[in-house]
Amino acid sequence: MKLCSYVVARDFGFAPNPFFGFCTLATCKEGMRKGISVGDWVVGVGAKKRYGLNGHIVYVMNISEIISFEEYWNDPRFQQKKPNLRGSLKQAFGDNIYHHDSETGAWIQEDSHHTHKGGKPMLKNLEKDTSAPRVLVSNEYWYWGGNGPEVPEIFRRPGNDICLSGQGYKCNYPETFITDFIKWIKSLDGSGYLGDPAEFSIMTEEGV
Repeated sequence: MKLCSYVVARDFGFAPNPFFGFCTLATCKEGMRKGISVGDWVVGVGAKKRYGLNGHIVYVMNISEIISFEEYWNDPRFQQKKPNLRGSLKQAFGDNIYHHDSETGAWIQEDSHHTHKGGKPMLKNLEKDTSAPRVLVSNEYWYWGGNGPEVPEIFRRPGNDICLSGQGYKCNYPETFITDFIKWIKSLDGSGYLGDPAEFSIMTEEGV
């Protein structure tokens, strides 16, 4: 079992997508998605630059399944995660966006947060996302968005700081660190979807 941590630089509820009973990571962090196994843990920490959330947790997920994009697209459990840009914010930021053309086998990138306006494919996103055609699925998760708890100092020591500051990710935490961190998370009140993405309040203020 390992734990991977990274900074959620843009918290729209897209990557990860914590809605409709499952937390899923289907886009971005392709290097991390390649190396994750069932039973591993992923921690997304807050960004200082845009949200002022440095030192706070955005979400934690225990990986219960890893499925292909095609399985994700066809699975009845995840139909609500297909983006509907005319729906609610939760629907608009659906991350179930990739599947193959039945005739050509080419990737289809649905009109979504990762396409250009109007639905034109954004090839940079398509190439990065599909380079790791694996969707991380969790039914045991804690998603606080912009209202996450502050991380205790015990998990912020030099060399083993859960709160990174760059664009990469870290997966080499000691076993005792992982055990203690999971114990702390499970001691907190509630689980599942516990708060809105940080961008939701910003969009509301801007009248989006």
